[in-house]
Amino acid sequence: MEDQIYIYHAEMCKMLSHPKRLEIINLLRDGELNVTELSLKLRMSPANLSQHLALMRERKILIARKEGNVVYYRLANIRFLEAFDILREILVEQIRQDASLVEAVS
Repeated sequence: MEDQIYIYHAEMCKMLSHPKRLEIINLLRDGELNVTELSLKLRMSPANLSQHLALMRERKILIARKEGNVVYYRLANIRFLEAFDILREILVEQIRQDASLVEAVS
């Protein structure tokens, strides 16, 4: 069982390893958006965006809802934002530490 959890964890990390997918998560922070809105905000083609969205739906990161011909996406679990924000805080801390080190050496 524990091995399977590590496998799922690694697969989730792979899914989140693309910058545009992280940006999608951040854009959906305030609620659902449709494909056109996401495409404009991300400055990417709907075809390319659809590939990312499909992968994220498969891994249960996103949920899709169709209203007429319009498909809306939202986060499947709001706790993804907690993980997103914690990792971002760690990265900012690392960047600050690196900057301090460079200043100290200069």
